[in-house]
Order: sequence, then structure tokens, then C-alpha cells
Amino acid sequence: MAKKQKYYVVWQGKKPGIYTDWDECKEQVAGVKGAQYKGFDSMAEAEAAIRLPYSSVVVRNIQNTPSNQNTPILQIDENGMTTIKPGTENAPVLDALAVDAACSGNPGVMEYQGIYIPTRTRIFHYKAAKGTNNIGEFLAIVHGLSYLKKHNLNQIIYSDSVNAISWVRQKVCKSKLVEDASTAELWDYIHRAENWLRTNSYTTEIRKWDTDNWGEIPADFGRK
Repeated sequence: MAKKQKYYVVWQGKKPGIYTDWDECKEQVAGVKGAQYKGFDSMAEAEAAIRLPYSSVVVRNIQNTPSNQNTPILQIDENGMTTIKPGTENAPVLDALAVDAACSGNPGVMEYQGIYIPTRTRIFHYKAAKGTNNIGEFLAIVHGLSYLKKHNLNQIIYSDSVNAISWVRQKVCKSKLVEDASTAELWDYIHRAENWLRTNSYTTEIRKWDTDNWGEIPADFGRK
């Protein structure tokens, strides 16, 4: 019996892309620290997957997962759109903005992003040479609030950071990151975010993402 054709997506490797031969895929990921790749049974699945973050497809096992309490419930349809697994109760709202941050070190290079959940489209992104994850989570929420208000949108915002949500509600970033020459630009950005919170009203609802039951937040950078 002929061996079934497989299709391999490489998100992080020497040359990201889709490969139809395992040896070619292996060549792209061999020796690459943090290589990200996965095999699929059809080209359609591979093409849909490569448009999404690696964490969405692999870390959360969003496709064809069995049903149980701790199984992530977000799936991807044939058009690459986010859907909720049928029969799921207490599911997240899909017409929403998800925000998350990542930091290489503490402190270290920090970045955050805002993702429109249904299409996994990146709405905004910011990167700083030195910061913390909590700062990034805080700024991401404020950026989301500002974006939604500016464009008269009524979507909710999901964040997986209890600290950041609390800081936003208190209208202050309570980070202990030292303010010096290396963080001056970031702190200026933080103070502008705090000022925006003090001088603007908003009706946007901020909700905590239920990671335990829904899987990683769609804005996750996939670096765990």
C-alpha cells in the first residue's frame, strides 16, 4: 500500500513554509532552537494552519480534539476562521479582541499584540527593548481600549492577566521596573497610557480569558 501523502508546515525554521516531503521539512528544522512544525493530512489543512500562530494549532491542539473539561474549545473551519466546538457551554465571545504580551527575560525585550479572534488578524503590535511581561499586558489592554474607542467598535477585550486588568481599573501601572535611560522611552509610553485612562471614559468590557478551559489566548506568542 502506498504511503499516505503528508504536508508539513514549518512556522519557525531555516525557511518557513509548507513542505510535501518529510526529509525537506526535517532539513528546515534540524538544529534550529525552538523549531516549530507539524504534519497535516491535506494541503487545505496545511494552508489554513500556516496562516495561524503555531500556538493556536499545536500547543492548544485546536483541531479534532476529544471533548473533556480541560480540552481547548476553539477550532478552525475550512476557511481558516475561528469557531467554537459544538456543544460547548460558557464559551468565549468570538467577536472580540484578544491581547497578550511576551518578554524575553525579566526585564528583557518585551512585546505585545492585539488579535481579532475570528480571523486571528493582528490589529496592533508594540515592542520595547526593555520591559516586563506585566507592563506589556497592561499596555496591551490600554491600546485595545484606545483602538476600539477610536474606531467606535463595541467588541469586548480578553486578557489572561489578572494583574494587568487590575492595573487598568486602577488607572496606574504598578510595575517596579526602574526608570532610567534604558527604560525612559517605555516609561514615557506607560505614562501616556495612564493619562489616557485618566482622561477618557469607555464602555468596553474587559474579561479574563479562561485559559484552563479554553486553551491559550488567541493573542499568545507561543513561547512557553
